[in-house]
Amino acid sequence: MLCTVGRIDQFEHIYYNKVAMKDDAAIARLLDPESLLKQQLGVKLGHQVADLGCGGAGYFTLPAARVVGSRGRVYAVDILRSALDGVVSKAKLSNLSNVEPVWSDLERVGAAKVPESSLDEALLVNIMFQSRQNEAMLREAHRLLKTGGRLLVVDWKVEPTPFGPPLERRLTPENISQLASAIGFTLENKFDSGPYHYGLIFLKT
Repeated sequence: MLCTVGRIDQFEHIYYNKVAMKDDAAIARLLDPESLLKQQLGVKLGHQVADLGCGGAGYFTLPAARVVGSRGRVYAVDILRSALDGVVSKAKLSNLSNVEPVWSDLERVGAAKVPESSLDEALLVNIMFQSRQNEAMLREAHRLLKTGGRLLVVDWKVEPTPFGPPLERRLTPENISQLASAIGFTLENKFDSGPYHYGLIFLKT
């Protein structure tokens, strides 16, 4: 069972204290959600998106909700109810009514109560290194995406960084691409996502 404390929450003291990133502009220099969502992944108004392993900060969930607008929907999926409560609270404060919390264990294929083959895009951001059931998480994303839907994977580069998870917990882009290819994804793009992360875009064919 994926029982970590959430993608951004786990390193919150690092992002917000050690690096002294207190405002959105500074945070965007590390990972820029809006750029990743719009320019790399192609999220648009009216789309259906799932943030898989959303964490409590809503770091990608809330920007995605703004991009898809009132006609779209963003499913915030996490195993921690406290994380979901945090996202819902932040969405309300931001006057976003299109965020739907979903409690689920991403390591159980079929567990997420999201309509199958309904998503335009799905996100796995800073979550793969937290699990050794990576194939299951990719399969769950594949199940939820419609044909032609895209998956964004962002994770830590496998190289020394000033902070972040231990190197032995990190996965190479090749590791993830091999797993994704075996279950029916096609790699569309690989890119640097800030100084410490890489990004991968997969297409469900």
